[in-house]
Amino acid sequence: ISENFCDIETRITNCFNDIQNWMYNNKLKINPSKTECLVVSSRNNFATESDVITEVRLSQSQSIICTDVVKSLGVHLDEHLTLSHQIDKVVQSCYITLRNLWVIASKLSFDLKKQLIHCLLLSKLDYCNGLYCHLPDYQLQRLQKVQNSCIRFLFGKQIKKFDRVTPFLKKAHFLPVKQRIDFKIALMVYKSLNNIAPEYLKGYICAKGQLSHSLRHDKDFFLLDHPPLPRLKQTLRSFSHAAPSIWNSIPYDIRCSNEISLFNANSCAAHDRNLM
Repeated sequence: ISENFCDIETRITNCFNDIQNWMYNNKLKINPSKTECLVVSSRNNFATESDVITEVRLSQSQSIICTDVVKSLGVHLDEHLTLSHQIDKVVQSCYITLRNLWVIASKLSFDLKKQLIHCLLLSKLDYCNGLYCHLPDYQLQRLQKVQNSCIRFLFGKQIKKFDRVTPFLKKAHFLPVKQRIDFKIALMVYKSLNNIAPEYLKGYICAKGQLSHSLRHDKDFFLLDHPPLPRLKQTLRSFSHAAPSIWNSIPYDIRCSNEISLFNANSCAAHDRNLM
């Protein structure tokens, strides 16, 4: 294990030097004192305390501190990729915004409430929500409670204390949190198959090949191949593993949509029909 950690430290140092050289060539400057490093590992990590990397030495006078949580593009990533810290921040921010909206709720119309929910709350739930795929249900339930609170704010006294929120979700045409995650990944697959997504994203999925002696159900040309099962369970949350299972579960007439607007409308309508 010690040799592996030494190798990791060497790779991080080489990577940082390459970034530093690129920034220097492009007339930019990097500040090592404000740079943080995150070492990602599984929970079944049997490393001893002496093997844990606390800092990466770049030179005799410069080093990068390794932390448990880093923020990248607005997303908080922890060392085990559980995203618990990220969900904590999203839930906290949404409840603060919702509490402020309740103060002026009586002065707002239904359409204005709905517009504020989309702009200030659902935008936070939807930001990078593809990362939440295959998270434990108790984590997604925390986000769902935020959306339920948004529905209660939207309909006000129409919802009693112990009423179910699902019928009002359907009435407001809001997809639940889990369906919003599936829709985001399915939309990324649709864009990748239709040459709308970035090039790097297309390499993570592969269309299912046709056998020489195919059966009737093999005539579907819009299916994706499933990659081999990984050794780590967390790998199932990656785009290359989650996308085929989500995409192949979509009805055929939706997957073969000619336009992205038609795909969006049909997908939302199908999820809307599934709400009980």
